[in-house]
Amino acid sequence: MRTISHFVGGSVVEGTSGRFGDVFDPNTGKVQARVALASASELDAAVANAKAAQLAWAATNPQRRARVMFEFKRLLEVHMDELAELLSSEHGKVIADSKGDIQRGLEVIEFACGIPHLLKGEYTQGAGPGIDVYSMRQALGVVAGITPFNFPAMIPMWMFGPAIACGNAFILKPSERDPSVPVRLAQLMMEAGLPPGILNVVHGDKDCVEGILDHKDIKAVSFVGSSDIAQAVFQRAGAAGKRVQAMGGAKNHGLVLPDADLDQATADIIGAAYGSAGERCMALPVVVPVGAKTADALRERLVDAIGGLRIGVSTDQDAHYGPVVSAAHKARIESYIQMGVDEGAELVVDGRGFALQGHEDGFFVGPTLFDRVKPTSRSYQDEIFGPVLQMVRAETLEEGIGLASRHQYGNGVAIFTRNGDAAREFADQVEVGMVGINVPIPVPVAYHSFGGWKRSGFGDLNQYGMDGVKFYTRTKTVTQRWPKGGAVLDQSFVIPTMR
Repeated sequence: MRTISHFVGGSVVEGTSGRFGDVFDPNTGKVQARVALASASELDAAVANAKAAQLAWAATNPQRRARVMFEFKRLLEVHMDELAELLSSEHGKVIADSKGDIQRGLEVIEFACGIPHLLKGEYTQGAGPGIDVYSMRQALGVVAGITPFNFPAMIPMWMFGPAIACGNAFILKPSERDPSVPVRLAQLMMEAGLPPGILNVVHGDKDCVEGILDHKDIKAVSFVGSSDIAQAVFQRAGAAGKRVQAMGGAKNHGLVLPDADLDQATADIIGAAYGSAGERCMALPVVVPVGAKTADALRERLVDAIGGLRIGVSTDQDAHYGPVVSAAHKARIESYIQMGVDEGAELVVDGRGFALQGHEDGFFVGPTLFDRVKPTSRSYQDEIFGPVLQMVRAETLEEGIGLASRHQYGNGVAIFTRNGDAAREFADQVEVGMVGINVPIPVPVAYHSFGGWKRSGFGDLNQYGMDGVKFYTRTKTVTQRWPKGGAVLDQSFVIPTMR
């Protein structure tokens, strides 16, 4: 049995806690490896190692730190196939999708290559009589990231790329379901020239997460996961005096107006709803056609398109999507399908009971489509996180905007239309953090930032982009004056002004 160990101080470190978690092959349903789960003392050792290394790294000039990022980018491109195959073997997404996972993380690394420019401060000469004011951005110290199973390459790089480029040391606690790729990324960072201790990977479960949130030497925590846990992370780490960004769940809507190109909208919705077996926080699990005629026409196209989907093992180059991550998650998705039936929605296509020949024990769920879903139903309110598409019919654009705006989640939303005025109104009024106009998965490019509203995001700053630079640094502002003599004692007792 292969064992996946921690990576601390530039080397693989065997676990000493005696506790392990199973890592499955979702294609077969069999255990393929075990991952060490850290004890409190192991986490302490990793943090101490990072703390000892961080000061010298922060003192390294930004241009040299950028060169490490450039080399890491090159190594990611060289090892793309290896990383994608490793990712697919533990997560289950098809190889092409795994490459997309890595590529979107690589793009944030490209952004971090510009850190010498991004860290430049501000300067005002003559802010007062002989007074100049300037600001600088300084690293926080040791920071941590807690990442989910669904993007084991992209989300860690979203976090540790900007954090390390800014001069911090980073503790990564990846999902224990697919932990091999994060370790491999840390190894490649070392190969790129990163000093030992600046990127440490510690595997663990709830105990490890709580240890990170409470640890006095960890100054900031970035988290991605379910909303309930994100809120708990935000509250606990905030109470411990840490800077926190915690990204939660989603229930993204796609409005389809009567003037939309239905063929293009159908293709986009199918890919966004069922790609990666729906295990994306930016998936499109709810479609809102406006008007009965639009709804009926769209439904017909969706049913035809679903009939052409191929579900296969992650190495099947012709498969549109593979298995979900675990047996428990498969059971959860299927329970939500039954919930939708019990709530009175029309089950148009039922994905339960899907079995792949030769892989009957794999964690596969077929594509599912509901129509006439009620906004009051729990299956609509909750995040299902699987290959389940729900159709909620609306009569007007305003009703569709209201559905997305009133939902507890506010991660992403899309509209399909040829009407520029309607699109502009939608983008302006909808209460959601990321908006797509004829773009089904509106994940911003690396030099903008990623973040949702409401229960999809806790904290003031988003992932990556300039928000990432701001999150992983703190601003120090200096007001300076060089005395020329002739000071008046009484004036020193008056609050300074810039007159």
